[in-house]
Parts: sequence; structure tokens; C-alpha cells
Amino acid sequence: MNTPVRISHVSHEDFVRFAAWLVRERQADAFLSHPEPKHGETCWVGVDVCAECPLPQGTPRESVSAFLFDTPGTALGCVPYEFGLPQWDIKSTKPQAAPDGCFRKYRLLVVYDCVTGELCAEGDEILARELLEKGDWRHASPSDAVCCAKDLEASMDATAYENGVRETLERIKAGQVYQLCLSSAYETVLDACDPVSLFFALWQECPAQYYAYFHLGEERVISSSPERFLSVRDGNVLSQPIKGTLAFEEYSPELDRLVTDSPKESAELSMIVDLIRNDISANCEYGSVQVDGHKSTFVVDSLIQMYSNVRGRLRPDRSCWDLFYDAFPGGSVTGCPKRSAMHCIEELEPHSRGVYCGSMVLIRDKKTMESSIIIRTALYNTQSNRFVFHAGSGIVVASEPEAEHQETLAKAEKFFQVVQE
Repeated sequence: MNTPVRISHVSHEDFVRFAAWLVRERQADAFLSHPEPKHGETCWVGVDVCAECPLPQGTPRESVSAFLFDTPGTALGCVPYEFGLPQWDIKSTKPQAAPDGCFRKYRLLVVYDCVTGELCAEGDEILARELLEKGDWRHASPSDAVCCAKDLEASMDATAYENGVRETLERIKAGQVYQLCLSSAYETVLDACDPVSLFFALWQECPAQYYAYFHLGEERVISSSPERFLSVRDGNVLSQPIKGTLAFEEYSPELDRLVTDSPKESAELSMIVDLIRNDISANCEYGSVQVDGHKSTFVVDSLIQMYSNVRGRLRPDRSCWDLFYDAFPGGSVTGCPKRSAMHCIEELEPHSRGVYCGSMVLIRDKKTMESSIIIRTALYNTQSNRFVFHAGSGIVVASEPEAEHQETLAKAEKFFQVVQE
């Protein structure tokens, strides 16, 4: 049996150097927590894929479950938004925006504790010692993340997006939906771009809780999400939906009240919290689903974001994959009622979402999972240099079309900066 290799007091700088080297030289996949110890938790890097479970639409729950729990090892996966369409009886005729997602298991899983600095390499002990002791990662220097962009195109320009908001408001007034997340896609070609350097530069310069770098064929998922979808730790379930956004130039605590006291922003969050409660209840113990910290706030990307904690206790006869499968896609990026909102999204958005609004997922065992909502995320094609990112906002009856479009621009600002450099 392989014994995990543990190293204490690994500095943040050394971990960044090691992780970037693994991603670049070994085509590793990475799921990284906030880089600052006071905010961060655990980072994972999967090295050398040894098994893979593709996730085309219609993949049976049971076949994925068998891969996750009947084969040894921790699984890391990317689940695109469209994976969830069949469950909600949504049919799409749009061109597929990204390859099918997948779950993977690895010869080696590098686990880094951002708080204590302990690094643990689980799996192939020989490989772990070879990479840690003989690898030339200590001498690797980060490459320049400079990108040169050609014309940036939007699937919905300002006029089209604002008209989409107006159409959504008509559907809300007609009772078809109560809230809907409407998004736009942006596409350009990036020359002279190193996606690995870009990813790690963003992680350190624009930190968030759920960064991920994932290989999907020629595509590279560069995710900088601040939103937890579903966490399960020893059977304890936590979802933290984000609804409510305020952009600022200089932060002060007084600004939080502008979000938490806003009837419009509060309505957005309350609707989605209620949806999440329903989404997780079927797989949680009766009476265990509770909400706390309602209308809490945090700061990311020069934005104040509002969220709540939705908690529950996983039923003994259910796994974290059951919980995920039944709740996917996340309600904060669909709207409510979920099925009706997803039908409207299919009709109103001219683009496929692909990985956007899907989820990055790490599953250790039946009662242990971490997953994000894939927002603030770009997809880079290593052959065509095509660079695509999305941004959206939640529409409720009090929404103003121009303000909602400005919110999408604020959420995508870090990627606009990338393509303008």
C-alpha cells in the first residue's frame, strides 16, 4: 500500500511554483482555494490521469456513481451546464460550446493546506518522491502572462442584452418565471498567451475561493469562481448561493448596507435560497435543512457579493453524487422555478453555455465533496487560440435593463482586462 508523502511548512511561493510546474509539464488538473491563509482552505492538483468517466448528456447517474465510488481514489471533474438539461427535460439545438465534461482519477493527488502549509502527495509514492525530490520545479520561473487580443465579439451586445432583460420582465409579469439568470458570451482570439501563466497570475492577483484549471481536449478551463455550489463534509451539507452584487472603486464597510438593504437584491437572494433548500431536501435528513447567515457579504473582484448558508445533513442512504445530480445545475445560475427558467434561458440566450454555469467537483468518498459554480470563467483553445468567457445577472421584477447589463460588465472585468492588455 502506498504511503502518502508529507512535507510540512511548504511556503505559498513554493507551492505555486510546484503546482504551476505540474500543470505545465505534467498536464495536471488543479482545483485551488483562496491563496491567502486567512481565507484559504485546501488546494488539490491531480497528476497523471489513470481513469476517466466521460459525461455526455444523458449519462446515467448509476454509471457515474460506480466510477466515483467503486474505483479507488479521489475524483476531480468538470460538469458542463448542458449535462443537466435532460434531467429537466430541456432540449437544445445550439452548437455545443465545449467538449463533454468528465470525472478523472489520478496516479497522484497533491493536497496543499493553505493554512498550515502542509503538502501531502497521495497515491503513487514513487512518483511523488520523484516529482518532489528530483523534479526541476524549484528552478522553474513563471512565464509572462501577456496576451494579445483580436476583435472581441459579444453574443449579446448592450442593446440585445437589455432587450433580453425586457423580455424576461414580460415573462416574469406573465408568471412564467420569478427570477432568471441571463448571460452573454464574449469571444476573441488571444495570441502569445500562455494559459498556465494566465491562470496562476489571476489566482494571485484576483484571488477567489474556487480557482480551477482543467484540461478538456484542446480546451483549457480557467475558472476563478467565488461561489460554492455544494460542499459535503462527513455528511454535513453546505450550499452558499450568491445573489446581490455591488461594484465599487474603493471599499468601505458602509457599502455593504447598500446591498443588504436593497429590496431588489434581497428578493434575488431569498428566491434562490428557497430554491436551494428545495433542491437539497430530497437527499437530506428530514428537518435538517436550515438557513443561517442570511444576507452575509464578502468582497471579490471589486464587487460586494451577498450570500446565505443553506445547510443540511445527508441521508444515510444517499451519496454526495446523488445530492449533486438532483440539484444540478445550481439554482443561482438558472433562476426559479428551475425548469421554467432553464426553458427561458434556452430561448433567450443565443449561445450555448458549455462549462459556464456548470460545476467543478472534487469527490473523496460518498460523504465528502467540494464543488463550485463555474462563473468568472474562461475557456481557451490551445489550437485556435479562441478565448471565450461569459457574464450574467439575475433578473427580477424590479430589474432595470441598463443596470443589469452594467452588472455583467463588472463581473467580467478581470477578463476584459486580460484581452485589453
